[in-house]
Amino acid sequence: MSATESSEQVVRFTRWARYQHQAITVLFIVLLVTGLPQKWPQFEASHWMVDHLGGIFAARWWHRMAGLTFALLMVAHLATAIAGIISRRVQPTMLFTRKDFYDAIENLGYFLGRREHPPKFGRYDYRQKFEYWGLVFGSMVMVGSGFILYYPIDFARLLPAELIPAAKAMHSNEALLALVIILVWHMYGAHLSPEVFPLDRSIFTGKISKDRLKHEHALEYEELFGQKR
Repeated sequence: MSATESSEQVVRFTRWARYQHQAITVLFIVLLVTGLPQKWPQFEASHWMVDHLGGIFAARWWHRMAGLTFALLMVAHLATAIAGIISRRVQPTMLFTRKDFYDAIENLGYFLGRREHPPKFGRYDYRQKFEYWGLVFGSMVMVGSGFILYYPIDFARLLPAELIPAAKAMHSNEALLALVIILVWHMYGAHLSPEVFPLDRSIFTGKISKDRLKHEHALEYEELFGQKR
């Protein structure tokens, strides 16, 4: 492979996609910083954090504002994605297919040394799709339970009151699950994986090297450049 091809950059993420990633990163941090002290108020660290946020009422205000902004971002993301698919301006590349199931099995065989080469992936592989849909459905749980906790009296008038403590449990536990997934799954894929260490810059620059595209997303590379690996 020539040095020119190796260094050539291919646009992978739009400005809108990069903006969403940056926004959700900031909002996620704000929600964690203001939400975890409320989940574990018995710890001294929670008291310290709340005090530096300006008190519990300020912490709750920031948490609610970040939650509302997160909800609007989720609605905007789903609306633009659905509109793009309906108008055929974008392809539904994040939908699971039968190939993803076989790719997972073949990739496991490659990791175990039973296959000489990993499977060829398209624009997104099964791991990226799994993380994406986990974020989508997890966000729905967080937003839905958050609105119930924001307007508990109104919801209790319409639905059984037992929904309030159930929403509280769902909200805090889903937040903790999201934190664990970010620290274990996403941090490895975006930072600690040997292919991208110390940081995958593609979501910030919007571009990926032609060499890396050919290596990680061979089917997309073949579709774009008509070459086989």
